[in-house]
Amino acid sequence: MKLHFVINRRVPDRPSPVLVEVFDRLRREGHQVEAAIPEECLVRPDLIRPEADLYVLKSHTEFAFSFAGALHAAGAELLNPYGSWVATQDKIVVSRYLKEAGIPTPRSWITSDLSLLASLVEDGPLIVKPHRGHRGAGIHIARTAEDLAAIEIGESPVIVQEHVTGPGEDLKVYVVGDDVYAVRKPFSPTSFSVPGRPCPVGEELAEISRRCGQVLGLGLYGLDVIESPDGPVVVDVNTFPGYKGVPDPAPAIASYILAFARGEVSLASPGGAAVPAAA
Repeated sequence: MKLHFVINRRVPDRPSPVLVEVFDRLRREGHQVEAAIPEECLVRPDLIRPEADLYVLKSHTEFAFSFAGALHAAGAELLNPYGSWVATQDKIVVSRYLKEAGIPTPRSWITSDLSLLASLVEDGPLIVKPHRGHRGAGIHIARTAEDLAAIEIGESPVIVQEHVTGPGEDLKVYVVGDDVYAVRKPFSPTSFSVPGRPCPVGEELAEISRRCGQVLGLGLYGLDVIESPDGPVVVDVNTFPGYKGVPDPAPAIASYILAFARGEVSLASPGGAAVPAAA
């Protein structure tokens, strides 16, 4: 099979060790693997045609967003599926789906006018996030009305979450099909680039994690989780994360990609309606 990975520019500019091993494993099994950064290509959108058996989306940029849409319109098979990928890019949409499915998430609000949150912040700190944000960019914590007034969000909507009390470390959950892994690490503006410490995954967290994938129609995805006094709370979902800190994730990722490409697994569309995998 021919497998095409849509990837993003990395900072620093060096390949992901996990992806490198995934590529090597797929090639050793006789498959053709190619990867491209869409921003570095010159393509006529009206002439885009599927040239690979499966396109694997590993970029979250606006350019990749549109490129994937053009591929989908041309009939390409995508992993994660395009509808699921689009829904997961929007934290507002994700919040709706997860809440409706009974998955523990923070109370959330959406607005483009932060002054409307003045009465809410009196009840406790609020987390302000871009509705399409990645790697912690643009996240603010507001404890007072003055904090809210100091945040500049431009014209884009934001999602605002209640601050959930936790142990002070990030719990990153990584999922490959039914396999669930987790790592812990201190939060910082650059913590996305740092591997965490592997940790056990309890039954409750594993069930919540798999349920997120079922609700959003994802097979390769990650969760940001706060371990609150009342149990795990999902504060973010992202598609095809880096799996940093997970011991040897490449075999499982490569196997899952091949199983999806062969039609051996299927994913639901966001909200739970079943759709077929690649043929």
